[in-house]
Amino acid sequence: MYYVDIPSAKEIGDLNLVRSDACISIYLPTTPLSREIEQSKINLGNLVKKAVAQLEAAEFDKRRILLLQEQFDDLLADDEFWNHQANSLTILATPTSLRTYRMANKLKDAVEVSDRSHLKPLLRAITFPHTAHILALSENAVRLIELTSDLPAREVSVPELPEDLVAVVGEATTKDYSGMGNRPSVQGQKPYLARYVRKINSALRPMLMRSDRPLILATTKPLEALFRAISAIPALPTIIAGNPEHLSEAELASAARPVLDAYYASQIKDFHDLFEERAGQNRATTDISDAARLATFGGIDKLLIDIDSVVDGFVDDETGEVTFGSQGDAINYGIVDEIAGRALRSGAKVMAVRKSDIPGSHDLAVISRYPI
Repeated sequence: MYYVDIPSAKEIGDLNLVRSDACISIYLPTTPLSREIEQSKINLGNLVKKAVAQLEAAEFDKRRILLLQEQFDDLLADDEFWNHQANSLTILATPTSLRTYRMANKLKDAVEVSDRSHLKPLLRAITFPHTAHILALSENAVRLIELTSDLPAREVSVPELPEDLVAVVGEATTKDYSGMGNRPSVQGQKPYLARYVRKINSALRPMLMRSDRPLILATTKPLEALFRAISAIPALPTIIAGNPEHLSEAELASAARPVLDAYYASQIKDFHDLFEERAGQNRATTDISDAARLATFGGIDKLLIDIDSVVDGFVDDETGEVTFGSQGDAINYGIVDEIAGRALRSGAKVMAVRKSDIPGSHDLAVISRYPI
């Protein structure tokens, strides 16, 4: 079993405000198999040594270094914690605090030391979370399935969700006039199906209209068309086609993964299309200095950032002016990371992607709220 505790976008924005004389950010591949976790603990010990070396090179207070080391020692000794992991672990430590986040996506080893946390890899976990609801809909059954990145898909209990068409319209209305139990024509059945879909919409609406998870339909074309016409609940354009009655939760989850991949790919394509349009209006840039100024004054609407690269330096708190660093040390920090944090706090849509997904394969791409 995976154990995850992923922060929200708001929490990541708030974490970006944390300041200390030393913030150590560590990203570490782990495994949900407790018998294989020892290598992750060894890797963590090596990353801590790298962080301490940076602090010592900066002549950091030895007593404060000891406080940091004690917290990492306590974490390494916590067998219960290490027995409940996922695919990656984030550790954000200061001399007086240590926070951990377990994630289902796989991250590379990384360690950053500065006066603030390095948060960009955390954004990847919320950019493409691989979570969704699946509505498996047929005349004979309706199920709402919850899909997450870390646990097996499961059916969700929904109050007042009808079991099937008969439960809504009655047995008699689903038979033809001969009383033989044969289905009437699609046209004759349509009013009953519409009543059925309205009942389903009424039951699902309180739960799904407040959800940030996309909805995937698993159904036939006629019921898909009715659901889209009647329900106010938005569903992804791609469906799991066919009658889902005999598909297990696991089978529905497997069929949903490509639908989610296509959805995420469409989000990146939409960004590229809008970026090209906004470039003609002087409202798009891949320049880090421009992006830093925009982020400082709340001017970023949408932002793509490269999850892997780190551009070291500083961003002025008041003006957004950038000073680039020649290399990483215990003083400077990731500039793109800082831009992302400021953008999140101003309500921007921020996505952490691979460099190849960014226009021109730059470190970032910005769509601004006003001309630059």
